[in-house]
Amino acid sequence: MRKSLIVAAALLLLTVISCSTKGKAESRDEYILFAIKPGSSAKQVAGALAEAKLISNKTIFLIRLRLIGIDKRLEAGTYRFRKGSRMRELLSILAEDKVATAKVTIPEGSTLSTIASALDKAEVTGKSDFLMAARDPELLKRFHIPGTSFEGFLFPDTYDLSLGSEGVFVIEIMAKRFFESIAKLSFGAAADPETLFENVILASIVEREYRVAEEAPLIASVFRNRLKIGMALQSCATIVYVLTERQGKPHPSIVYFKDLDVDDPYNTYRHRGLPPGPISNPGATALASVFSPEKSEYLYFRLSDESRGTHRFSKTFDEHRDTAIPVKGL
Repeated sequence: MRKSLIVAAALLLLTVISCSTKGKAESRDEYILFAIKPGSSAKQVAGALAEAKLISNKTIFLIRLRLIGIDKRLEAGTYRFRKGSRMRELLSILAEDKVATAKVTIPEGSTLSTIASALDKAEVTGKSDFLMAARDPELLKRFHIPGTSFEGFLFPDTYDLSLGSEGVFVIEIMAKRFFESIAKLSFGAAADPETLFENVILASIVEREYRVAEEAPLIASVFRNRLKIGMALQSCATIVYVLTERQGKPHPSIVYFKDLDVDDPYNTYRHRGLPPGPISNPGATALASVFSPEKSEYLYFRLSDESRGTHRFSKTFDEHRDTAIPVKGL
């Protein structure tokens, strides 16, 4: 997987990043993340290690590399070397391909910005680098995504990722996992890019609306039914997206009437049809509920049991009109 890293010719073959981490008794152990890019020679690695003051003698280092037989097979990736390590410790890490990784869990319904923050905190990739890659037109074209970002197309899962990775590399891994997952859904695998995009938008809304997995298909049917008759989706989840992701405000505990009137294309109270793009990255439950929605005549739903997270579904507004606003817990 690491060998598939894309390296632009203009980039340096080796990168060194200084970091620190808390150890016992609040001490701070300094270490260096040392990245070996594909195509790096043993001589280049030795030079970069010397420049980072991890070794003092390049010649001896190269000789020892040859003696243990890894001078021609240095594995590309990011390694963690503690400052002050002896040469034999560095050689041991390189010989065993001990690439530094971190397990990062991306919850269902995460947005691009929350994923970027999690990856940055785990030292997998920088937040700005990740977000830039997520909006790269060429990368979007390669995955046949008609939107302006990978929002919605990064599959929520637990990933074992190399530290100090390029944002493009991480996006590729998560997007491939998404397409592998929808390939298991017959409709998802057969959908053309535009149809798939529309379904992902709807799934991203369902993801942020359902609480009990068994109800996701019914919630999807409500939104499908509204779209069929030209009724506004009126999803409070899209309001939360506008407030948090587009206006940069804290996540609200209550959605007020004034929030429903905010002027934004993602506001599904003011604008009919689907919003311009996904509002989250949906998981398997939400995706399946949209690709294979349950048939119903429901047009409304509201939270009926907050502790259990279950909803009451209605066919008419008269049945539904006792819905409480503001809505809590979105």
